[in-house]
Amino acid sequence: MEKVVERTEKKSMKAKLEKTKGITLIALVITIIVLLILAGITIASITGENGILRKSTKCSRKK
Repeated sequence: MEKVVERTEKKSMKAKLEKTKGITLIALVITIIVLLILAGITIASITGENGILRKSTKCSRKK
């Protein structure tokens, strides 16, 4: 009787492990979206009208 219970528990644990293996597609998509947003913000802050590149060229021209 105990062997049957152990086999059933092992099968259910194995099924749970197979379901939780790897990264889900939803998590991957969310991660990519967050990275794209961060990249967009970074590019805008560097090349924008009041960005880092424009500020550095203004400072270099003052000298």
